[in-house]
Amino acid sequence: MKSQQLKEIALEQFALNGYQGASLSAIADKAGIKKQSIYSHFKSKEDLFIRAYQDSVQQELDFIDRYLAKSELPIIHTLNQFLSNYLARYGEDSTMKFFLRTSFFPPVQLEDAIKEGTEKYITGLETLFLNLFEQYECLENQITPEKASIAYLTILDGLLVELLYGRSERLKKRLEHSLEVFWRGISEGSVPNE
Repeated sequence: MKSQQLKEIALEQFALNGYQGASLSAIADKAGIKKQSIYSHFKSKEDLFIRAYQDSVQQELDFIDRYLAKSELPIIHTLNQFLSNYLARYGEDSTMKFFLRTSFFPPVQLEDAIKEGTEKYITGLETLFLNLFEQYECLENQITPEKASIAYLTILDGLLVELLYGRSERLKKRLEHSLEVFWRGISEGSVPNE
């Protein structure tokens, strides 16, 4: 059993049960190994958790990078579809679920290490969306690509909070209206028809 495979199994267990609820015994059982074998790869449960979290941060950034790079749609549609698809992934992808839950609800004893990963994610997002907005030439005079990307990411932050804490009807309503208002504020034209 390789370290990477153990991290993947652990990530699923942590996503399902949280840090406290996931046990090394259950992880070992899923991996088909003895619990003691985990220690040949990781110092402790905390070490396994942090390394799984670090992997999840990178996987989320890689997903977003690939998503933005492959889109051939006008930017407004790319932005809109990204929000919809990214929010939908929460119910479908254990890596994203683990990443978000850990970022918003870190185990107290691991809070500093989790904040480092969250900072890497936020910095990476800012870079990816800044690059996207730098390719767009129809921003209002006073709106720089940096301002546009920060405002867009603030919308994403709010939607992620609603995803974790709120109701699906309210999330849907916020998703429908926030990008339209954002787009009207940053562009020189009106919102194109979908």
